[in-house]
Amino acid sequence: MTKPAERYAAAKLRALHPITQEFMAGFEFEFDPFQILACHALEEGKGVLVAAPTGAGKTVVGEFAAFFARHLGKKCFYTTPIKALSNQKYFEFVAKFGQENVGLLTGDTSINGEADILVMTTEVLRNMLYAGSSTLTNLGYVVMDEVHYLADKFRGAVWEEVLIHLMESVQVISLSATVSNAEEFGEWLGQVRGETTVIVSEIRPIPLYQHVLIGNRMLDLFERPGQVNSEILSRERQALRKSSMDRRGRYSEVKDRLSRAGIIEKLQRENMLPAITFIFSRIGCDAAVRQCLVEGIRLTSPEERAEIKATALKYTANISSQDLEILEFDLWLSALERGIAAHHAGMLPSFKGAVEDLFQRGLVKAVFATETLALGINMPARSVVLERLVKFNGEAHVPITPGEYTQLTGRAGRRGIDIEGNAVIQWSQTVDSAAAAGLASTRTYPLRSSFTPTYNMSINLISRYGRERASRSLESSFAQFQADRAVVGLSRQIRKNESAIQEILLNAKCHRGDFIDYASMRRKIKEVEMLLSRRNQRKSFDARQRSHLESDLGDLRKSLRNHSCHSCNDRDDHARFAERAARLNRENDGLLARVESRTNVISKTFNQICQVLNHLDYIQGEKPTEQGKILTKIYAESDLLLTESIRCGLFDDLDATELLSILSCMIFESRSIENTTPKMPSAKVSSALTQVISLWADLEEIESEYGVKTQRQPDAGFCAIVYKWAHGGSLNSVLKGSDMSVGDFVRSTKQLIDLLNQIAGASEKLRPGCRDGVKRIDRGVVAYLMGDV
Repeated sequence: MTKPAERYAAAKLRALHPITQEFMAGFEFEFDPFQILACHALEEGKGVLVAAPTGAGKTVVGEFAAFFARHLGKKCFYTTPIKALSNQKYFEFVAKFGQENVGLLTGDTSINGEADILVMTTEVLRNMLYAGSSTLTNLGYVVMDEVHYLADKFRGAVWEEVLIHLMESVQVISLSATVSNAEEFGEWLGQVRGETTVIVSEIRPIPLYQHVLIGNRMLDLFERPGQVNSEILSRERQALRKSSMDRRGRYSEVKDRLSRAGIIEKLQRENMLPAITFIFSRIGCDAAVRQCLVEGIRLTSPEERAEIKATALKYTANISSQDLEILEFDLWLSALERGIAAHHAGMLPSFKGAVEDLFQRGLVKAVFATETLALGINMPARSVVLERLVKFNGEAHVPITPGEYTQLTGRAGRRGIDIEGNAVIQWSQTVDSAAAAGLASTRTYPLRSSFTPTYNMSINLISRYGRERASRSLESSFAQFQADRAVVGLSRQIRKNESAIQEILLNAKCHRGDFIDYASMRRKIKEVEMLLSRRNQRKSFDARQRSHLESDLGDLRKSLRNHSCHSCNDRDDHARFAERAARLNRENDGLLARVESRTNVISKTFNQICQVLNHLDYIQGEKPTEQGKILTKIYAESDLLLTESIRCGLFDDLDATELLSILSCMIFESRSIENTTPKMPSAKVSSALTQVISLWADLEEIESEYGVKTQRQPDAGFCAIVYKWAHGGSLNSVLKGSDMSVGDFVRSTKQLIDLLNQIAGASEKLRPGCRDGVKRIDRGVVAYLMGDV
């Protein structure tokens, strides 16, 4: 692992490539050692893994890859985990390299798709690799921004698919947040991608100061490294004494706790704006903006307000006045003009784009955001505020992890503007200094693979390589690499236990006979005694069963008394050693089971997937069947259910609006956990949905037979909404009576458009209906997304 501080002098002394010098001359700041070292590695033809804190300047290395590729006459792909980040990077690259040299591919957007520098989501590159796209010709460099996203439970596998299957000639530049096992990840990259330089920087370019806000007092979290400020501890005790506890054991809020608006006013007085307040709730973000408006906060000058209004109007120019009314445009604009905004996934992308633009320019001073803002979008602030240290993960309220805390607070401190960043934690009875100090101090964020084969992945690999070679390629995944390392540790413990068992058994050796056999009889007697005791406590215990067990127990006790070791004077000492050996044997049984579960775990899952595909006649021998070829083009989570529905003709008699309505249940997932029955738009859609759910149940049985579960139950929560939209309904009429936000509506519709295009490419029969469906729903707020391209 390369430590930049250790090699700083060497990096400065080495002669820089003229191209690198030319690149560096385009920046106003001096490059950090880790950036120089990464550029050197790229010049030398090596892959690079850069792990550095948020805001440290990792993306400069990615930009250099694009710059260097152009010099060499090669293509460079820059991949990101989310469309918003792809859009942002596209505009940055257009400004740097020229519009004619840069393209954007995000599934639902295609701009200049054959450009030498292409920005894209990681899924787009994965799909290109499986399709053998001609766009890959002359590809020299691939930048994988936010590569630590491969730990994501739902989408992480895509990153590993790309890293495993990219052409050997391509240099990969992996950019990651700080992770504690960067060396392990780099070692794996070296195995699958060739020589890879691992560069770790733990230095934030802007120092981060941690504070706790108790009442209206802002105090430093630490007196010295690792030691919580004693004044905070004292004030915590005072605050807890002042607050009362209700009958449910919950504390009331401290009376002098500042409101969200009050915190913004305090930050303004302390010259700590602009600030991002992370609130793990969309409703909470919108409510915070309203609170600031009610309390009359104004953070902008007349000149700034004029510029804000002009920008907001530019971003919303093509949205109809009727839709703007539904979007509460006047309220949104009023808050913007005061320098205040929300930012979350429920907002219209045009609105989010305007907020991001205005915040980057320093015109919006206070943003209330959900944690999605921490995913790499370029929105640094002077201060970051956290009012809670727990969030709802979709199933339960859980504490945020040290890694998440670092990502969130990493937004504090604008390079070239601020001399420091500030993380502010608002104290409450549920947010104590110990929890805050633990999150702020922890520096261990291991990267764990979430890779597992899917049907689409498996059939594509079989189509490309054949089954045997596909299985071998999956064994090179980071998931298997980590599993193999775990097996090494487990095997070492097993061997250690086995040695200890042999030594212990020497002490349990009895001159009168086989004491291990004797000890086994003693354990059996104890087990039967415990079984009898438990069953005697049940009223329904059958007398014949009791008699049978008591007879067995009597026979065992008689055999024990007749055993040659029973009369040994050292019997109890031998028994203690035998029990220790037995405990270690039981531990080894558990360890062996864990080894078995980790050994070839990826190829085992792949084989189970293949068994299902064989059962359904999707593959024959080493090749996919005609039905299998359709599956190769369906990348949705419900890939098998969709393909089986096509094969069974469940969509054949549906018109375009009915088709997209029923397809929506494959991509939609209700945010609410309540089991409500959605209203069906028509009897035909209802009948088709019944058949799809029945097919899903059949597939679940088949999957259960082979030990896999991949197809989630269809969700009809979007069926009626998108049906109305496809029939020309207004945004107001479509969303009336639902709890769906405009942002969720647009995102779900975009996902449906992407799926319709996939099916159009996979099924000639359904192609006309899919294309008609796209035309019907790609309109209005869905079609016009300035700021999200």
